[in-house]
Amino acid sequence: MTLTRTPPDAPGTTAEPAAPAPVRIAALTGVVVVLLAVIALLACLHITQGTADVGFADIWAWLTGTADDRAAAVVIDSRLPRLAAAAVVGIALGVAGTVMQSISRNPLASPDTLAVNAGAHLALVCGAALGVQGPFLGDLGLAFTGGLAAAALVLALAGTEYGTVRLVLGGSAVALAVTALTRGLMILFPFESRGAHAWAAGTLGVNGFDGIVTLAPIVVIGFALLMLMSRRLDLLMLGDDEARSLGVPVRQTQLWVLLMSVLLSTAAVALTGPIGFIGLAAPALTRLVAPRIPGLHRHRALLPVTGLAAIALLLAADIVLRAILGAQTATQVPTGIMTSILGAVFLIALAFRLRADRAGTSHGELDVRGIGVRHPGIVTAVLAVVLVATVVGSLLIGDMGLLTGDLWNWLTGQAGQIVSAVMDTRAPRVLAALLAGVALAVAGTAIQGVTRNPLAEPAIIGISGGASVTAVIVVTLIPHAGFWALAAAAGAGALAAALVVFGLAARSGFATDRLVLIGVGVSYGTAAFVTLLIVATDPFNAAKALTWLSGSTYGRTFEHLIPLSIGCAVLVPLVMFAHRRLDLLSIDEDTPRLLGVRVASARLALLTCAVLLTAVAVAGIGVIGFVGLVAPHAARMLVGRRHARVIPVAALLGGILVVVSDVVGRTVIAPDQLPAGLMTAIIGAPYFFWLLYRSRKRT
Repeated sequence: MTLTRTPPDAPGTTAEPAAPAPVRIAALTGVVVVLLAVIALLACLHITQGTADVGFADIWAWLTGTADDRAAAVVIDSRLPRLAAAAVVGIALGVAGTVMQSISRNPLASPDTLAVNAGAHLALVCGAALGVQGPFLGDLGLAFTGGLAAAALVLALAGTEYGTVRLVLGGSAVALAVTALTRGLMILFPFESRGAHAWAAGTLGVNGFDGIVTLAPIVVIGFALLMLMSRRLDLLMLGDDEARSLGVPVRQTQLWVLLMSVLLSTAAVALTGPIGFIGLAAPALTRLVAPRIPGLHRHRALLPVTGLAAIALLLAADIVLRAILGAQTATQVPTGIMTSILGAVFLIALAFRLRADRAGTSHGELDVRGIGVRHPGIVTAVLAVVLVATVVGSLLIGDMGLLTGDLWNWLTGQAGQIVSAVMDTRAPRVLAALLAGVALAVAGTAIQGVTRNPLAEPAIIGISGGASVTAVIVVTLIPHAGFWALAAAAGAGALAAALVVFGLAARSGFATDRLVLIGVGVSYGTAAFVTLLIVATDPFNAAKALTWLSGSTYGRTFEHLIPLSIGCAVLVPLVMFAHRRLDLLSIDEDTPRLLGVRVASARLALLTCAVLLTAVAVAGIGVIGFVGLVAPHAARMLVGRRHARVIPVAALLGGILVVVSDVVGRTVIAPDQLPAGLMTAIIGAPYFFWLLYRSRKRT
């Protein structure tokens, strides 16, 4: 992936004739003046919004020193800190996103896609929950450490070429795993992390100027240092070899720029929480107009202009949010929700504009030599035995240990009252985990085969997110709704998200790069909607929705297993029956057509099965990530790529993974419990990282 850019003038390079210096200066001056005028107008609107009745006349009276004490107090104590926070955070995120895109030469690099915001948020929640202080500047030190670690991991996984799909997938996977850890801590320490869910979406509602006074100098210093490196950044845009031949220490420059960008991003997180997508949208929009403005492609102009554009975007998002929801409701809704929704739409639109590198577009990524391909029956039998042993063990292990005799007595109806009470509670949880693991594994196998994308899975490409939105609507707005209402809502949400993702991806022939980027955009959008629902409707009982979003078998009964049981009994055999078509679809577009397969109808049928399996799994135990990714990959490593073997092996592995995650989650810190989704993220994320690293080495 390369950015659309005009290369800077440099010795030994061939460049287009440069515009005369007066023309460049005039054009850039005009852009700055327009942006400042827009910011001034937005600031006037912004400062008049709020719960207190303070209008333009009061603002003018305050500026001229004739305002009464009440209006002056409202402006100074409430409105100006919010406006100043928007300015500081806008500059920090806009500049950070710009240089991240420059050093990676990828227009989708940002504090969001590099998981900087997620890492900083985890570090701050850890500090709040465990009472840990940062090594320097308190919360800023913690946020910087977490954000830098997350960004370094994503860039290491993406490799030196920083391909678009690889970068987005790596960032999404790291963010998904880090977010799972964060939610787990928030559930375990609800008092220490109270209010963190709303703050996690990013809010400009700061208390006074203290935080701004502390962090603004850091943002100014970071911005100034990056401006001093603007010439090196210009040369880096030519490519590593070209920049190195012109005397630029490439790796040293990239390291220092990354450190400065992470510092700016984490300063913003420490001040307002992780406000999403400003660091992506502002640089991308500025780069889109750069070819039309002489001199704007140079970083000495690009950095300040992007900073101003980011301020304007952030102010506009805050104004729109408060205009739509009203001043009173908007005080409870973080600004970052609006920026994330707008950013998700922007990311989807950008997916169709960019020519991205493809990850796994050929069947070679799915064509692996399984170590058990010569004896697939033995592999399947061994895994079946392991699954049975895992299920039996999870039935015996818990807050009250049981013996195999107790289990047999319960199965035969001869158990005592205590054993029956324990098993009647524990058995539905184990079976729910088993069925959900099977459903998600088979759904992931079908999606990866149809799309020929080895890194696609229901949680990453937005299907689980769609189910979570409608399910959380039921959980928060209809707290006494029955399980069947929740299951129906989750199914409807999954279908709606699938229609959006696959419908848009079909316009480009299901190109894997478009599918992934659209799916990630939908995932971000649904996550923002979920946060909006929680903080706007039930902010003091967020643990209820958080537990469900993290994937938990807690409180499941045999009645709750009916949709999962029906889904697995009907849909898994259907996918298995279509294993030959799945084999052909996973090769390319032409081979199945030559052999008489109706590609469109086969693809639609298999994707429908995958979506329905995901829906019943989400309805059964909530959102579980990585199962639909890890199980199919591990199955192909064991038995090769023929789906007649892959599907049953993936189903067994998925069941084992979720059952083990569930039993570990409910026993490792007993009597407290960790959601199964948190444990699958802990187990699945490292495997996903290894997959990305392995594919990077192949590339």
